[in-house]
Amino acid sequence: MAEENKELTQQELSEQNRIRREKLAQMQEAGKDPFQIVKYDVTHHSDEIRANFDALENKDVCIAGRLMSKRIMGKASFCNIQDRNGLMQSYVSKNDIGEEDYAAFKKYDIGDIIGIKGFVFKTKTGEISVHAKEVVLLSKSLQVLPEKFHGLKDQELRYRQRYVDLIVNPESRDTFIKRSKIITEIRRFLDAKGFLEVETPVLQTIPGGASARPFITHHNTLDIDMYCRIALELPLKRLIVGGFERVYEIGRVFRNEGISVRHNPEFTLMELYQAYTDYKGMMDITEEMFRTVAQNVLGTTKITYGGYDLDLGQPFARITMTDAVKQFTGVDFDQVKDTEEAKKIAAEKGVEFEERHVKGDILNLFFEEFVEKNLIQPTFIIDYPVEISPLTKRKPDKPEFTERFELFIVGREYGNAYSELNDPIDQRARFEYQEYLRENGDDEANMIDEDFLTALEYGMPPTGGLGVGIDRFVMLLTESVSIRDVILFPTMKPIND
Repeated sequence: MAEENKELTQQELSEQNRIRREKLAQMQEAGKDPFQIVKYDVTHHSDEIRANFDALENKDVCIAGRLMSKRIMGKASFCNIQDRNGLMQSYVSKNDIGEEDYAAFKKYDIGDIIGIKGFVFKTKTGEISVHAKEVVLLSKSLQVLPEKFHGLKDQELRYRQRYVDLIVNPESRDTFIKRSKIITEIRRFLDAKGFLEVETPVLQTIPGGASARPFITHHNTLDIDMYCRIALELPLKRLIVGGFERVYEIGRVFRNEGISVRHNPEFTLMELYQAYTDYKGMMDITEEMFRTVAQNVLGTTKITYGGYDLDLGQPFARITMTDAVKQFTGVDFDQVKDTEEAKKIAAEKGVEFEERHVKGDILNLFFEEFVEKNLIQPTFIIDYPVEISPLTKRKPDKPEFTERFELFIVGREYGNAYSELNDPIDQRARFEYQEYLRENGDDEANMIDEDFLTALEYGMPPTGGLGVGIDRFVMLLTESVSIRDVILFPTMKPIND
């Protein structure tokens, strides 16, 4: 970058910071405090100037941004400033802006925010630039910008100081711009299909809709404990009962669980519910949404992730959990008589289980152990055991299984969907079983939600529901390794003073 952007020792950094503060103090004493400037009229951004050069050549523009580099060459200099859309070079001459302002410009530091007014031209090397007539310091940077982040230590610093990451790493800015576009395209896709976007409570008296440990807080006025929501599901299904036939929400949910490259305690979830359809309808809408969003954001359905070439434009495979386990282990759970036999086979295969686990739980453990990692191309795993699907409608012909699917790509789950359980009697029995699990040590099991049961008693039409983790979807379309790369401010343990 510039002369300041080199590897500096901590002592040198402290000295640089001291010098910057002294420069600020001198400007303030001279009555030129940049922090007293309240606005600057920007007329164009860097990409607009490049895209419309023929129309803007020799015409005045006003640009503003962060000073990222400068080359002082006696009475004239070149500098690059970075705005929201990229870099723009400017030619700054003492003859054009005056001796006093040029002397001030030469003292500006990398990282300062400046405004430039001038005309658009091309240099002898053909680079589109702005010939400055006026340069104004709009904000003084008191910290030295790093040249770049690299290595494990600096990777963590990128997450802790995202503002610096966004300044110096264009690829990071690009990731979050794409994230915004992905969410916009999801909304556009669902709105076009007649879905209504709604908002539901973040604070709840009963956390439900998923198997997860909630965060607990306390409402002082009501003097009750409340929970940060772990899913969006139950309030949205209440709206289906109320007559909203197609609803969705994109919102933050919170789960008091571990942190990994795929998990952050707070993350963004999209859930939708559509009356008069089932999980097959949800498969269709999921496949179409993934394909459409990729095409509109990336311009292609062909992507690379984890070293694998994927094409979201091809039909997604559909396979039952039982058949998938049989394919990769040779064990056919349709032929396993009961829980006792399932546990015996699990012990033989080295699959760890708990005493409370029953046959359906052990089938799922086999799937997680032997199958997930092998699901590279987009694949719907369908028909989950009823024991791990407390909110899902049973399959009429195989009541020990449910009409549920999860979407897997490169060994990771990207979506979870059901034919929603709308039988209040069956739902109560499922909740009671979940309560039994809680009493026996499973703190992620569902609680009984009496109001939701009352809602179902008023009658909910046959309904399909879908949940998609937005963060993982963004990881997929931006080829990001960690969920922290796609969350602007990921959860971090504070650094002790």
